[in-house]
Amino acid sequence: MRTVNHVLQRKGNKVTIVPPEMTVIDALRIMADQNIGSVVVMRENRFAGIMTERDYSRKVILKDRHSSDTPVGDIMTTDFPFVGINNSVDSCMQLMTSHRLRYLPVIEGEQLLGIISINDLVTETILSQAETINQLQSYIQS
Repeated sequence: MRTVNHVLQRKGNKVTIVPPEMTVIDALRIMADQNIGSVVVMRENRFAGIMTERDYSRKVILKDRHSSDTPVGDIMTTDFPFVGINNSVDSCMQLMTSHRLRYLPVIEGEQLLGIISINDLVTETILSQAETINQLQSYIQS
């Protein structure tokens, strides 16, 4: 059974962190420069939330706000369920589906260990299935 730990070992645990006071436009520039869809918001070295492209479109553009004077902390999503490194990939996929999320913070104790995306979980599932197919082919051939 694949776990969050497998995902983080494969993709790494690098996350882009911004403070809640940063303007949305500055966070968007960082996201564009790094070709990423979200940034982690930390307050006093603690996970506070995630700002995503979806947050920007729904909480700035559609509400006629200005990204140059709106702080990230005003639009970030904060009600994320947390997962640990021993959570299974399947349970994370179910959690993301039931909560309609694209990202999950990986937290142990109070420390942020990384962020996993739905894409990370799909990739891990594909890799796991390919491994199973290879094992079955080897078994059949022997």
